[in-house]
Amino acid sequence: MTHTACPKAIANFIVQRIIEVAKMSRTQDTRLAETPDVLVDARRQRTCVPVLDFVVGGVEFVTMAGPCSVETESQLMATAHHVRRAGARILRGGAFKPRSSPYAFQGLGLEGLKLLAAAREETGLAVVTEVMSECDVPLVAEYADILQIGSRSMENYTLLEAAARSGKPILLKRGMVATIADLLRSAQLILGNGNPNVILCERGIRTFETTMRNTFDAAAIAFLKQVTHLPVIADPSHAAGYRDLVPGLARIAIAAGADGLLVEVHPNPDQAWSDGEQSLDFAEFDAMMTALQPWIELRAMASGEEGLEQGEFALKRTGDGAI
Repeated sequence: MTHTACPKAIANFIVQRIIEVAKMSRTQDTRLAETPDVLVDARRQRTCVPVLDFVVGGVEFVTMAGPCSVETESQLMATAHHVRRAGARILRGGAFKPRSSPYAFQGLGLEGLKLLAAAREETGLAVVTEVMSECDVPLVAEYADILQIGSRSMENYTLLEAAARSGKPILLKRGMVATIADLLRSAQLILGNGNPNVILCERGIRTFETTMRNTFDAAAIAFLKQVTHLPVIADPSHAAGYRDLVPGLARIAIAAGADGLLVEVHPNPDQAWSDGEQSLDFAEFDAMMTALQPWIELRAMASGEEGLEQGEFALKRTGDGAI
């Protein structure tokens, strides 16, 4: 081998080794093999989920805000108008509430759905609310713009199938003890039932750490943005369990690449019927939204460069589209 041939030979050797390693990775890494439709590949564009007159997963950073539970008309309307003025695009609020205690407030049900629809009419905000049973899917879909699948329901496949068939966008929360692969399998099921409009949500997981309500898995956001074409948002309220930590976790979520936030806001958190300790009041929400603006602007500036990196990562991980 001549001296001039060495660089070319070395380059060919390196390329060949990269190809071999990539093939080995695709053969050995079976953790995501069951979720081919949710994974990024060179032939699949990122999913932008249409909601009313905007999209989730595009250039715009989308904030979803509102009370944990719909309590009264005055509480909901005051919150909806305030979060709208502060920059939120989607109103969150629970009409049906899964609770840890059977004695806790379970939600207003149909009355709550009607109040959410009335708030949308007054403010122009889209509505996201949780559906807990496959039997309730038609009812909730009649009033909501996005169906939320809560942490406790992430692997309720009967519910996922029914929600998918509604045709409504699905906000899929990660189960509190679910792996990333578990989350993606649930998303795969929704896509497999003909609904491409899935938004993934990192809301914290249970670990040995008990100081906070959950452990916020920021790495999951970064990883999901690399391996899946679906939008990824964060719920810092449930991740923290304490309202003072919500703004900090929101900044972390944006830095990790999140497409939006799901935040609990209440006129008087100390009087809230559920989850008051993790809900922001109006002044706290305003302060957070103002503080987040530079981070959101940086995210928008970086989005084009990240798109190139994600395309390269997709080629490395997925090759012809299957891990």
